[in-house]
Amino acid sequence: MNMQAVPTRPWEKEKSVRRRSTATLLLGALISCAIVLFTGFAGPDGWAVVLFTLAAVFTFVKGRKLQAKERKNAKAHLFILAAAIVAFTPWISIFISVAFKGIKGVRLNFFTSDMRTTTPDDFMNMGGAAHAIIGSFIMVLIATVITLPLGILSGVYVTEVRGRFSGVVRFVIQSMSGVPSIVAGLFVYTTFVDASGTFSALAGSFALGILMLPTVARTSEEVLKLVPDDLRSAGYALGARQWRSTLMIVLPTVRSGLITAGILGVARVIGETAPLLLTALSNTSFVFNPIKGPIGSLPMYIFGMLQIGTENSINRAWTGSFVLLLLVFGLFSLARFIAGKDKR
Repeated sequence: MNMQAVPTRPWEKEKSVRRRSTATLLLGALISCAIVLFTGFAGPDGWAVVLFTLAAVFTFVKGRKLQAKERKNAKAHLFILAAAIVAFTPWISIFISVAFKGIKGVRLNFFTSDMRTTTPDDFMNMGGAAHAIIGSFIMVLIATVITLPLGILSGVYVTEVRGRFSGVVRFVIQSMSGVPSIVAGLFVYTTFVDASGTFSALAGSFALGILMLPTVARTSEEVLKLVPDDLRSAGYALGARQWRSTLMIVLPTVRSGLITAGILGVARVIGETAPLLLTALSNTSFVFNPIKGPIGSLPMYIFGMLQIGTENSINRAWTGSFVLLLLVFGLFSLARFIAGKDKR
C-alpha cells in the first residue's frame, strides 16, 4: 500500500504556539477592556496606549524564556507594532470621531436641498449640501479634463520620448508637488479672477488642476516605467514608429494604471479649501454655469458652517466632513481595486 507523502510547511507555527499566541491576544483584549472601562483611558487613543503597553509587557515576560536570537525577533516585532500603532491610531481616531459626529446629520435632504432658503442654525431636517456636492463635482470634473491629458503626456514625454527637456519637465513636476495650495489659489486669482472680474468654477478648476497635475504626471511616469521593453521592441520590429507603438501598445497596456493616476489626482484635490477661497468662493444655491459667478463646494461648505459656530451649523460641518471623508476613502479604495485587478 502506497503512502502518500504529506507536504510539510516549516514556515508555519506549531499548534501549541498558535494557541498560546491566541490566548495571549484574548487575555490582552480582556485586560484592555477592563482598563479602558475602569480608568481614565477612553477612545481610540486610550485603546492604542493600553494595547501597546500590554504587548510590551507580554513581550518582556515571554522574552525571558526565549533564546537570544528569538528575543531579538520579539523586540523587533514589538518595535514594528509600535510603529503601526503610531501610524494608524491618528487616522482611525479621526475617522471614528468624524463618523460618530457626522452620521447624525445624514438625511435625505442633505443630498437633495441647498441652503438658499435655510439658515445654518435651522434644524438638520431643513436645507442641505447638494449645491456644494454638485459644485465640487463640476470643478473636479473640469480640472480632470484639463489635467489628465497633460499629466499623461508629461509621463509619456519623460518615459517614452526622453527628449532633451525631459529632465527639466521632471524637475518642474517634482517642484510643483511642493507648491502650497494657497499659492496656487493666489496665482489663479491674480491671473484669471482679477482679469475676468469674477469668481467662478472655472477659476477654481484651474487652481485644483495645478495641484492635481504633479500627482497624475508622477503616477503616470511610474506606471509607464513598468512596461517591458520587449513590447516596445516588438512594435518597432513590426515597423511601427515610436508614436504609434506608444499609442497602440504602451498606453493600452497600462490603461488601468493611468485610470488609477486620475483617481489619485482627484482624491488629492477634492478636499482642498484654500485655493477655492480665492478662486470659486462660495454660494448657498445651485450653480451650473462654470464661468459665471461664485459656486459652492463641499470644503467651503464645511469652512463656512464652522465659521458661524452655532450648534446646528457645527453639526452640518461634521456631516459635510463625513461625506467628504467617505468620498476620499471611496476614491482611494477604487484606485486600489483597479490596481489590484490589473495585477491579477
